[in-house]
Amino acid sequence: MSRLKISTPDRAQLTVERLYKDLERHIVASPPGLCPVDLQLSFLKLCHAQTCGKCVPCRIGLGQLQNLLEQVLDGTATMDTLALIEETANNITDSADCAIGFEAAHMVLAGLQGCRDDFIYHIEHGKCSYSITQPVPCVALCPAGVDIPGYIALVGEERYADAVSLIRKDNPFPTACALICEHPCEARCRRNMIDSSVNIRGLKRMAVDNARANTVPVPPKAPSTGKRIAIAGGGPGGLSAAYYLELMGHHAVVFEQKSKLGGMLRYGIPNYRFPRERLDEDIEAILSTGVEVHTNVNIGNGENDIPLSRLREEFDAVYIAIGAHTDKKVGMEGEDAHGVISAVEMLRSIGDGNPPDFTGKRVVVVGGGNVAMDCTRSALRLGASKVGIAYRRRQNDMTALPEEVEGAIAEGAELYSLKAPVRVEADEKGNVAALWVEPQIIGPIDAWGRARPVKANVEPKRIPCDIVIVAVGQGIESRHFEDSGVPVKRGTIEALEESTVKDIPGIFAGGDCVTGPATVIRAIAAGKVAAANIDEYLGYHHVIACDVDIPQVNYGDKKACGRVNMEEREADERKQDFCEIERCMTREEAAQEAGRCLRCDHYGYGNLKGGRAAIW
Repeated sequence: MSRLKISTPDRAQLTVERLYKDLERHIVASPPGLCPVDLQLSFLKLCHAQTCGKCVPCRIGLGQLQNLLEQVLDGTATMDTLALIEETANNITDSADCAIGFEAAHMVLAGLQGCRDDFIYHIEHGKCSYSITQPVPCVALCPAGVDIPGYIALVGEERYADAVSLIRKDNPFPTACALICEHPCEARCRRNMIDSSVNIRGLKRMAVDNARANTVPVPPKAPSTGKRIAIAGGGPGGLSAAYYLELMGHHAVVFEQKSKLGGMLRYGIPNYRFPRERLDEDIEAILSTGVEVHTNVNIGNGENDIPLSRLREEFDAVYIAIGAHTDKKVGMEGEDAHGVISAVEMLRSIGDGNPPDFTGKRVVVVGGGNVAMDCTRSALRLGASKVGIAYRRRQNDMTALPEEVEGAIAEGAELYSLKAPVRVEADEKGNVAALWVEPQIIGPIDAWGRARPVKANVEPKRIPCDIVIVAVGQGIESRHFEDSGVPVKRGTIEALEESTVKDIPGIFAGGDCVTGPATVIRAIAAGKVAAANIDEYLGYHHVIACDVDIPQVNYGDKKACGRVNMEEREADERKQDFCEIERCMTREEAAQEAGRCLRCDHYGYGNLKGGRAAIW
């Protein structure tokens, strides 16, 4: 009788596991702009390699799909080939014995449906319709197109002022983005193929902490053109447009509804994340270009308002850059009870220096985004005895940055996941007494890959509380612009990708009022694009230059090395005040982190990218 043995991984199994990890890292580092047909073929080959080979749909069918896709890529396919691809994939989804065959064929069908024009272009022209306009992944994924490898290299050599100048060429809010940007640039960093992405935001923080934005001179302005541009909104989008227009020689006049500039940077982000004095550094540098500002001014039809028609008459162009400053309702029963407040209202009062007093109060925040986390962590700092977060999905489905969620929980907040708010209970005086929620069970995956919650067969749950903060999104106050003839659809202004408003020459719009609530860097990018197109509309073609010399590439080996992450103050300490929670890197850490950059701007196609002089 043979004896049983404990199964342990052998060398070959361990090698395969390591190859799987390597494959995962390569997928994470996939840059934007890849040929969709080629990408689908690669995934199809991977799926074919995973099949057991027992059933014909997988063994034969996936192989036939590979052959058909290869015909599309090598220029031998016809339009009939597309019909055959679709028919074959449908047959596989209907007859495959396991998920491998079904999902592989389903992926081909989804690709054929979503990228059909690319398949047709291959067939008709024998090449891909995609062209790599920006081959450096981090730069391609930065909405403002900042020269990220360039300023990382400058930080590595401790040339902090030069780094700020280079950032400012494409983004006049270097401090804001160093402290609160969601850093989409890190998502496809090629360093992921070796270990993990470079801490790009942390290195930008190193630059602005050692060379404050208001101490680094702005570029010289072009000669005056005599043109005047009105900008409605003094947030990051409006001020970015104003900055670039002034550098081009046009005079920008900003009309801001609030008493201070900054928009949601001032009135929507708590001080512990972004101290107001740091915001003022960026604004001071922008205003040094000569931007004219009028605060406490509303664009509208009121007695003391300025109508849009007047701006059109008095200025050569108008840029609408109003932010998302109105709150949205959940629509649940009891939402009008005393003690139910919106996230916009709460954060605005904090920004105005008149924060609410939550001492001893029990607070529940409804929502799962970054704004909800800002409200949660602010409530703790405002003296709340208990703070909970009611969210209808799971924690890993939350749209907030993971570090924001983890930070809130570390500071003492309780997460009520899979709890859908349905009713606010009020006492006999009309004050909030509790929030009722319906437990959910996670259900089918939606079109965007998120699991959709559905009502569970469980009784509703009562969460006692004194304050309910609704943080489910913001809206745009666009009624006046609609009344003035500006096209508005579903609450947002209709504007083309070039920021021009449909059928109204000289009127431009961008940022939250066009896209809906988005990130700061997207508002900045919209302002930058608008400035360029306003310049073209006025008959000019100015170029913003930056004469900073980028350090040469270090040809030393790039060995695997761990990522330096930002440190924060201890949770028990930081939750007691609104002082900044994040600490900057040390010079040693910054030098090591900058050295991890692979300088994709120098190698491969990156070496052929356009010069750094132009911002468009």
